[in-house]
Amino acid sequence: MSSAWWLGQRCMLGLAAESQTTTNLQRTKQCVLNLTSDTMVAQVNALAKTTGRQDMSSFKTAAGYIYVKDKFKIAHLTPLASEMVGPFRVLECPVHMEAELVAVNEMNRGEEGREGFFLGIEVKILRVHAEERILRAEQQDKVDADRWRPLITVFQHLYGLSARLQPSRLAEIGEEKYR
Repeated sequence: MSSAWWLGQRCMLGLAAESQTTTNLQRTKQCVLNLTSDTMVAQVNALAKTTGRQDMSSFKTAAGYIYVKDKFKIAHLTPLASEMVGPFRVLECPVHMEAELVAVNEMNRGEEGREGFFLGIEVKILRVHAEERILRAEQQDKVDADRWRPLITVFQHLYGLSARLQPSRLAEIGEEKYR
């Protein structure tokens, strides 16, 4: 996945049209977004350059991807049953979002030879699971941004977060007003 961003209960995913993840999501109409912490670099790197697709593109073959049937095993992760969708959650991830497919948008329109190569996939979040240790003490249905340290990929490099610099002026607007 190249990108993900959220608005309310919706999430946009940037995926290659040929990936096995995309194929599975379009077939089942369900997925789980397992959000990693900054302690999971080894597991994320164990999954890098792997694919669940046996018939790889020439790009993936040339880039050194390998077919892996059981990604949980290769990354030493534990599958955990979901509550609302078929795909598994990852026990070691501090946040899991069970979701269903809403829409698929072909990207790169008007770029000859690249049309439909990437997809913008909209999913609706059905259920969120978060480790208790990262939740706000006073609001157990909210993640405390000072307690959670997500792993983020920026231009093919893995990053964690530093401490909060200061509140944004937007924090003056009550979170409930955005609903």
